[in-house]
Amino acid sequence: MAIETSLFAAAQAGDPTALASLLRQLQPDARRYARYQCHRGSAIEDVVQEALIIVYRRVGTVRDAAALAGWMFRVIARLCMLPALALMRGTQELSQHEDGKYFAQVPQDELRIDLVRALESLPLMYREVILLRDMEQLTITEIAQRLQLTREATKSRIHRARAMVREYLRPEGAASGSAGGR
Repeated sequence: MAIETSLFAAAQAGDPTALASLLRQLQPDARRYARYQCHRGSAIEDVVQEALIIVYRRVGTVRDAAALAGWMFRVIARLCMLPALALMRGTQELSQHEDGKYFAQVPQDELRIDLVRALESLPLMYREVILLRDMEQLTITEIAQRLQLTREATKSRIHRARAMVREYLRPEGAASGSAGGR
């Protein structure tokens, strides 16, 4: 797909006519790629629509017209994975629900001490992102800027740190089969 450089520049500048024209040009390729990438036929139109919305909102962040197609295809690939991700999250939420039953029975003072110990057990790079996110309540972007990381690296560290804390706090003999962190 060849996008005219002047059209791309005008769309990035916020010209509504250029943006509408750009989205019309991208739509057939987006649909074709979604058909190839998505396994459920019913999701294809939703994925195309969502991908075009993302392009509309973020076209200003794409470095040049030549990179637009590759970026849009990555967006579509990620959108096609969402149903599988939702299923995995549902499984994770069920596990968290079971852990929640356990934590509801633990006295608050014990839980606080265990949480402090869990945080202290984290390597510095993970402890730092957790404290910035959960204690200082900074946004992902603010944390990324402060630590000079990408947003993706920041999200990954937060996810990993939370998983490590959960593992540390997991009750003895929990589903993972580990002996627990305490």
